[in-house]
Parts: sequence; structure tokens; C-alpha cells
Amino acid sequence: MKLCCSNRADLVPNSYLIWLLLVSPWIATTQGIAAGGQSLSTLASDVQRVFNETKDAVVRVESEDEHGKLAGTGFLVDPVGTIYTAYAVAGESYNITVEFGSSKYPAERLVADSVSGIAILKVQALDLKTPWIPLGNSDEVQTAVPIVTIGYPMDLPTTPNFGMVGGLDQTYQRQVFPTPLIRANVTIQRGEVGSPLLNLRGEAVGILLFYVDNRTACYALPIKAAQKVYTDFVRFGGVRRGWVGVSVENTDQPQHQSRALITHVVAESPAAEAGIEPGDVLLQVGENVIRSFEDVAKVSFFLSADEKVPIKVCRGGNELTLDVTPSVPRRVEGFIPYAPGYPASRDSVLRLKLEDE
Repeated sequence: MKLCCSNRADLVPNSYLIWLLLVSPWIATTQGIAAGGQSLSTLASDVQRVFNETKDAVVRVESEDEHGKLAGTGFLVDPVGTIYTAYAVAGESYNITVEFGSSKYPAERLVADSVSGIAILKVQALDLKTPWIPLGNSDEVQTAVPIVTIGYPMDLPTTPNFGMVGGLDQTYQRQVFPTPLIRANVTIQRGEVGSPLLNLRGEAVGILLFYVDNRTACYALPIKAAQKVYTDFVRFGGVRRGWVGVSVENTDQPQHQSRALITHVVAESPAAEAGIEPGDVLLQVGENVIRSFEDVAKVSFFLSADEKVPIKVCRGGNELTLDVTPSVPRRVEGFIPYAPGYPASRDSVLRLKLEDE
């Protein structure tokens, strides 16, 4: 079906205008795709294909805490039973079980990372035919690209949802995220936290963490960040996030195309020991080019403690490259890290009806 409209309001019937106002949000979601040469029928076929190819790898996750039962969604990421889900689903609970097919299986929690907002579980794989979802490149995710989610709303079976990426945000309502999160314009229901965020190739590019704005959108951790957490677990037995010890702000006077000005260096920090000074402008961390504070936030999440990284700065107009060995992040007194969206997600999105109600 083709939709077209005239620029002349006098040529459009009133009934059509009313219809247009009612469905305009849906048109806004799809018009960019249709304008690019992809018909709505083709898009629907792509969504159905993604759903059919990946639904068997999406699992219901149930657990308990001191207040009652919790339920969410997770998904298998390899054929040996590794499951990604949200921290709110299984980060602090017990008696964790996963349901896929017609059976339930006990799950072991491998990682519960309150900084990134995810939990990683393990179940014994049934056989070599255990389904799993391939991981995509979350660096390719851009605003206005279509995405699909698959979850377990309430007590219903696997359910697909379609929308588009609304943005990549470092902050939301004064909450600063440890790495930019994907804002997905999809409506999630109770039980769908932990669902995979999928591109139209059927690859997981994110994990749904929590909803915002009356559930009209939600935030997802990029899969690259989740892989950093899992890789640390495999290599070190736990998350090994690195800390350098500098404060960075954007300056109005860029140097060598970077506005990332170092305003403070913590005494006896890895940065101080390497010779980084206040007033230096960050140009590069490892292989990552830095142009602003936002770039620094993206890179910092992926630093590992005790692994040397070259950091290039501009000082007095000259470029210097200094080797910095990040350390384990220092604890700040009185600061308790919570997973992004954890309190809201746990209380209102995950809670099942209590047995004594």
C-alpha cells in the first residue's frame, strides 16, 4: 500500500486529516524506511523473519527476592547455554530459573554487573542444537534505524515488537550512564526487561535495561559493552574495569580538533604517574580518536585494570603520547553504584503478583 499526501490542505478531505493525525506517529516510524525504497510489506516480512529465526533463543527468566517473585526475559548468545539479561532481572535475586521450549532449567549466575546493568547466566545446554542469537556490531547502531525486540510480557508467550532507535544517550534526567545507551522507541511491558534488541539481520545489538517516559521508550546497553563484561569474566573471573584518574570537560577552544580538556588529575593516580597534567587536551586513547568529552565517556568503559594503554595529548601545541596503566576504580565514600534504571525496573516492570495476594 502506498501513502501519499498533497501539500495543499484544501485538496485533503477532513476525514483523511483526522486519520492522518491518528496514525502520524506510526507513519513517522516507517516513512524513512519506505522513502529509502523499502516497502512496508518488505519491512513486515523482515520483522517476521527476524522473529521466526530468533524467538527460540529467547527465554523467560524467573527468580525471587525478599519481596516475592520476579520475571523478565533473557536470550542465549552461544550454543553452550550462556544467557544475557538485565541486572534487574537476576542481578541480586536467587532461585533463578530459565524457561525455553516447554521446560524450565536452573540457572547459575556468572556475572552481576551493577555498573553496566546486566547479568550473565549459564544453563547446561541441552544438545548441539541449542538455539542462540548471533551478536551484531552495536557501533553500527544509528538514530532512526529500525530495530526489533522479542520478550515475554506478563505470562504471555514470546512476543515481537518493532520500532526505531531514537538516539544514543549518555545521560537521562540527570542520571549519567557509564557508557552511552541506545534509546529505543518501543513500548515494553512487565516481563520484557532483559529482551534482546535486534537489527534486521537478526543480530543482537543491545539488551533492554529499563523503560522511560511512561513506557513509550526504553534504554538498552550496547552489546559491545556487554561483551566487555563477559570477556573480563572469561579472562579474569570478574569485571575488571580500569580507572585513569582525570576529570574532563569540553572547552570552547579546541586544539588539534579536540575539545576534551583535562581539568583535574587525581594525585597518585595512573594518569599522574604517567605524566598527564591539567590543561592537556586529550587526542587519543588507544586506537580511539577523541574529539569531545562524549568520546572520553565511550572509551573509558572499555579500559581494563592493569592493561597499559597509550594516551595521546596536546600540551602547549605539541602532541605527546604517554603510556598509562589503569588501576581498579577507587571507591567513593557514600557512593553506592546502581545499575541503570534498576530501582524503577525492579519494582514496576518485573514484579509478579505475590503469592499471598
